Amino acid sequence: MKEYILALDQSTSGTKAILIDRAGALAGRSDLAHRQIITPEGWAEHDPMEIWANVPAVSRLVMERCGVGPGQIRAIAIANQRETAVCWRRSTGLPLYNAVTWQCARAEELTRALSTPETEERVRAVTGLRLSPYFSAAKFAWLLKNADGPAGAAAEGDLCFGTVDAWLIYRLTGGAAFKTDVSNASRTQLLDLDSLDWSPEMLGLFGLERRMLPEVCESNSLFGYSDLDGLLPGPVPICGVLGDSQAALLGNGCLSRGGAKLTLGTGTSVMVNAGPARPGVSGGIVCSVGWKLNGRLCYVAEGNINHTGALIVWLRDKLRLIENSRDVGPIAAGLEDNGGVYLVPAFTGLGAPYWRGDVRAAILGLGIGSGREHVIRAAEEAVAYQIADVYGELTASCGPIPLIYADGGAKHDSFLMQFTADMLGCELAPSEVEELSALGA
Repeated sequence: MKEYILALDQSTSGTKAILIDRAGALAGRSDLAHRQIITPEGWAEHDPMEIWANVPAVSRLVMERCGVGPGQIRAIAIANQRETAVCWRRSTGLPLYNAVTWQCARAEELTRALSTPETEERVRAVTGLRLSPYFSAAKFAWLLKNADGPAGAAAEGDLCFGTVDAWLIYRLTGGAAFKTDVSNASRTQLLDLDSLDWSPEMLGLFGLERRMLPEVCESNSLFGYSDLDGLLPGPVPICGVLGDSQAALLGNGCLSRGGAKLTLGTGTSVMVNAGPARPGVSGGIVCSVGWKLNGRLCYVAEGNINHTGALIVWLRDKLRLIENSRDVGPIAAGLEDNGGVYLVPAFTGLGAPYWRGDVRAAILGLGIGSGREHVIRAAEEAVAYQIADVYGELTASCGPIPLIYADGGAKHDSFLMQFTADMLGCELAPSEVEELSALGA
């Protein structure tokens, strides 16, 4: 009887369940989307219970589709959207508020109030990150200050704050394990990148307590045991957890210093393996933990763009310029140029390397001869322009990057791939392997 690892890839748009055999081959996958909740204020949220309910449901789907019995699952691995902030009661495991997504800039005012040159310098020195509402710490602080439930739970010592991995581990283990992996922890803006533990200084800055946060573990730790809410005949170990971007770097085989990947998903991550020593990054680039496996540590340098696939979905669902997301590349390629039209996709501010949570989207240069195809091309080019800005700062900090592996849905967009490669002046190689985040985890 064949045995499998069940890899859960919990992303911004949905949850995938992937079966991986002992040889590392992908045997099958299923996926379920969850709602993208946009509040009247324009804030972005997810329902944590909807995400959790999709985990056993999508696991059942993939097993049925592949003819795999529950008894053939030997372990669970998790790759997850990062920075998204979840809060729940320790005693019940029930959420106190919707998850505040990584895209959401609702804590912009909070971080602006904290921002002084000295504070900015200390945050970067301790955490490797720019002070920003993008990261989890400001979202946690916002929830504690503004949401109805968290403050009361905190006063009772019953509050859990975590990223999506910690939430899923808690639910998968029936509350027995409150843990996170070091790659996810490094994206909260609360982890000391040198000690790899929660920083008392950062906790104090954001008004948080250590007891609210999960235990930080190595990426291939034993995180607990789960029967997938009764789906499996008995509990199996959860023994691999990584943030999705780091998992994609590992899945692309970028195991040595200088290895680089470009993940084109809801947003975009441009990431470089920086090796076992913490790199000195500058400008709009940040430093995080890639992974820690059996005591061996890898740091990464990274720049993140907020809207890539989300921009194309906006063209499709809001502007109704396309019927299918796959249409954007051929339409853009059908024009000689953009006709002077430019699009700034700052729907929730701009990420790296600009770090401006206060700016908003714009379409510029429209003329009487501009058509839908010019806006579509401008959207495609906007992604490449942002990637090029990030790439420039990465090379300034990390040295030349002659080859970048590309993964994610947009790697199949030949216009975007070629336009981006031309902008970067380097080789951009679409990965031949699908489901790299799951494979990396």
